[in-house]
Amino acid sequence: MTGRDERYEYLSLTVAPREKIAEARTRVKEHAEYGKWELMRSAVLYGGARRYVMRRRIMRVDRTL
Repeated sequence: MTGRDERYEYLSLTVAPREKIAEARTRVKEHAEYGKWELMRSAVLYGGARRYVMRRRIMRVDRTL
C-alpha cells in the first residue's frame, strides 16, 4: 500500500485457502477485541487465499518530567 497514514500502524493477515472461513473470522475477531485492531480491508487472492488488512491508531505518550 502506498500513502499510509502515519497515525496508524497496520497488520496484514493472510489466510490459506485450506483454512476454514470460521477459523479466519475468529482470528480477525480476536485481533480486533484484544489488540484494538479494526478491519480496514479484506480481499480474496488468486488461488483462494484471503488477506485481511487491519489498522489501529498509534498512541503517542508525552513525557511528564
